[in-house]
Amino acid sequence: MWKEKLGNYLIDVSKYFLTGVFVTSLIKDLAEMRWFIYILSGSVAIILLLLGLILTNKKTEE
Repeated sequence: MWKEKLGNYLIDVSKYFLTGVFVTSLIKDLAEMRWFIYILSGSVAIILLLLGLILTNKKTEE
């Protein structure tokens, strides 16, 4: 049960992480660091999303 809750938390954090970075980039000009920040935040969000999906994966018993 705790794995499922942790998985849901990681999925939520990955969504908020991407949203925060993109909203910040709209409000503030990031200049030359823009692509580095996009790549770094995208990588972190994908890793968190994959970890969350792995933890919430339920195998059905047949």
